[in-house]
Parts: sequence; structure tokens; C-alpha cells
Amino acid sequence: MDCIFCKIVAGEIPSHKVYENDSFIAILDINPSETGHTLIIPRKHNENIFDLDEDDARELMPLAKKLAIAIDRSLHPDGMNIRQNNGTAAGQEVMHYHLHLIPRYSGASPDKKDFTALAEAISDQII
Repeated sequence: MDCIFCKIVAGEIPSHKVYENDSFIAILDINPSETGHTLIIPRKHNENIFDLDEDDARELMPLAKKLAIAIDRSLHPDGMNIRQNNGTAAGQEVMHYHLHLIPRYSGASPDKKDFTALAEAISDQII
């Protein structure tokens, strides 16, 4: 399979991991909308929400909440978008289900270009 997220999950392509468990990995988006933009990616390949494994679906929202809290504690954004796109018409660019956690800032976003340090800062706040 030629899926970039499957390659990231398999460790074939480097990423800045924020979190991982048996079902998911969470990484910093390499082209972030804002500082701290994080992607939650199931380890199992499913193209979109219509194909998402039921067990992964049940586990996803509690994980999203946990990671959103960690982002909030580490970066102190003024808000956060939690977004998921299904199909190219909806803006999905990688055809492997993923959920975006995008911190939003009223003023300038924190100037944190060091992805390794940023991933560690978020990881350190996960409870």
C-alpha cells in the first residue's frame, strides 16, 4: 500500500510523535495550520469515517479529549478546532482516516518551530 500514514505508522517515514498506543499514533502535522496542530491516526488503514473500525471509533473521542487537554496545558491556545474530513470534496488529502486537533490563537501563535521540543512539551502534559 502506498499510504503515507501507513508508512508513518510502520516507522518507514519519520514523524514527531506526541502519543501512541496499540490502536493509534498522534503526530504533529508537518504542514501545520497553527503551532501544535496534531493528527490522530489509527494504526489500521481505513479510508474515512465510513470505513473506520468500530473499536477505533469508540476509543477515538476519549483519546482526542486527552490530547486536546495536553495541547491546552502545554501551549495555552485561545481555542481549538477538532476537524475530520471525508473524501476529496470535503478536503481530505490523505485517504487514511485521521482527526485534526488544531489549537487556535487570538494573537500570534507561539513561535515554536522545533517540532521535537513541541512534541515533547505536549507529550509531557498527557495524563
